[in-house]
Amino acid sequence: MITHMKNLTREELRAFFAARGEKPFRADQVFEWMYRHGARDFAEMTNLAKSLRENLENDAPLLTLKIEKSLISTRDGTRKYLYRTADGCLIESVFMKYRFGSSVCVSSQAGCRMGCVFCASGQNGLTRNLTPGELSDQLLLARRDTGEDIRHLVVMGTGEPMDNYDNVLKFLKNITDPAGLGLGRRQISVSTCGLMPGMERFLRDMPQANLAISLHAPNDAIRTRIMPIGKVCGVRDILAFARRYVADSGRKITFEYVLIDRLNDRPEHADELAGNLRGLNCLVNLIPLNHVAETGFAPSSAAAARAFKERLEAKGVGATVRRELGSDIAAACGQLRLAAGADQPLNGDHFFENPID
Repeated sequence: MITHMKNLTREELRAFFAARGEKPFRADQVFEWMYRHGARDFAEMTNLAKSLRENLENDAPLLTLKIEKSLISTRDGTRKYLYRTADGCLIESVFMKYRFGSSVCVSSQAGCRMGCVFCASGQNGLTRNLTPGELSDQLLLARRDTGEDIRHLVVMGTGEPMDNYDNVLKFLKNITDPAGLGLGRRQISVSTCGLMPGMERFLRDMPQANLAISLHAPNDAIRTRIMPIGKVCGVRDILAFARRYVADSGRKITFEYVLIDRLNDRPEHADELAGNLRGLNCLVNLIPLNHVAETGFAPSSAAAARAFKERLEAKGVGATVRRELGSDIAAACGQLRLAAGADQPLNGDHFFENPID
């Protein structure tokens, strides 16, 4: 039976090696090689016996992805990766350089079933969840390809992380393990469209990490029009959770807000949003809509985005307008995968009434 090593935690690796009659420290060695050194095969693990390396190559492969395509922005150095999984799924991630250091945005699913109507990620529905190893390899292969020391991670690519919670959590535990990458939890941000069961678990399991909730509207009337999840988890529910999250974790919470021309970007929308967020330790990340012809929506103008931001700030709500990176290489979530002819979903539904049991 084939075991993908990066799907296992360090404790599970110890059990794996114990079952093969090996000492527990072999697990620590392999774990360090995979994450700290980014080994692509067991031949690189020179402190393991040759016979053990040969046996592991046959039944415990390391790599779960291969780079299908890589694009580099001539404007800002952003790199967009299109990966192919062993079973043929196409997924994508983005490497970004900031003043505070390098960051990678990873996808959590092949496709998405949330059905947000303005988003390219879910145009073909959900194919399947990604494994912990496939999540890890997006980060590790980007690090190896760029030669950069990546110290920041965002789980904001294609897919809904809370719809694949167990695999995402295992991935986060592996990359924060001090024996591997040792990535700081405060340098990790996870985005969700508002799946309450997953958010509750995230608050319990990862209170030091950053949570970003895709709000995209000041009220349920607009939100349910563009986000089917709004029928299950309303704005009032999200705000109640956000206040509890801030109180329990001591962390600021981020709300993502895609600005869509004449739909949610008017002064009255900014005023309503500011009223909802009054007194909450939060940041509103305003995101210019990436034009995707299939959605039929248009982005707000730069002037409208600036006015929206200033209106929020005047009412005491912190806001930023996300800087566009990699616009010349289709770096927005789902664009490259969609253009490449993404794999087909396992079912015809984009959204289920109870996404997480």
